[in-house]
Amino acid sequence: MSDIGIDTTRPHVARMYDYYLGGKDNFAVDREAVAAVEAAMPEVRQLALENRAFLRRAVTYMTRAGIRQFIDIGAGLPTAGNTHEVAQATAPGARVVYVDNDPIVLAHGRALLATNADTTVVTADLRDPDEVIGHDEVRELIDFTRPVGVLLIAMTHFLREDERDWVMGTLRESLAPGSYLAATHVTVDGHSPGAVEGVEAAYRKTPTPIYFRRHDEISRFFDGFELVEPGLVTVDEWRPDPNDPAPEPTRWLYGGVGRRP
Repeated sequence: MSDIGIDTTRPHVARMYDYYLGGKDNFAVDREAVAAVEAAMPEVRQLALENRAFLRRAVTYMTRAGIRQFIDIGAGLPTAGNTHEVAQATAPGARVVYVDNDPIVLAHGRALLATNADTTVVTADLRDPDEVIGHDEVRELIDFTRPVGVLLIAMTHFLREDERDWVMGTLRESLAPGSYLAATHVTVDGHSPGAVEGVEAAYRKTPTPIYFRRHDEISRFFDGFELVEPGLVTVDEWRPDPNDPAPEPTRWLYGGVGRRP
């Protein structure tokens, strides 16, 4: 453990994701875990890039729909093309709170965002949604009486079945009508059981195991939201943008955006 509470003895999903995207904020233990994932899913870096492309399209969609405040839960490190850059390019002054449970995200994110008064980073965990919603620094930037865009990009697949309804229900009930939820989730559909098991085995060595699911199981994360067109689809099929091309599709991720009526 380092002096700011960073555990370098176990891989962490935020640092693994940073490595998928070519970042440098990761440790040998994270890179070893990524190697194990790549052995089962060679296209995982491609998957990470198409996931980021979906995030950019979803944030652009929400800003064009009038959303001016965002909570990006499980955000990882705020690298290029992240939520605040996309949102504030379309809507200057849009407010963004990044939430992650890895102290390295707080340490690096605060330094990166020090000059951006409309953006902050807080440490909290999706599994404790009351902590996320009630966090003082979240409340400083986010007005929950007005619509909010919530991002759970590659996050819902870390929730167990017995956590889903409570976590998602708590988040949903905190949001004003007209709020949006954007989420992506890995799927078993169309993929070999061996590849799925290989990735799940690698993530079982982290503090946050991953759970691949079918389309009908993933759709339940949007209970209480009205999915906007084209619904819950593989991320390459969700409003592709020729001006912001994504990599070749892997079909490993479903994604969607839902509106709270």
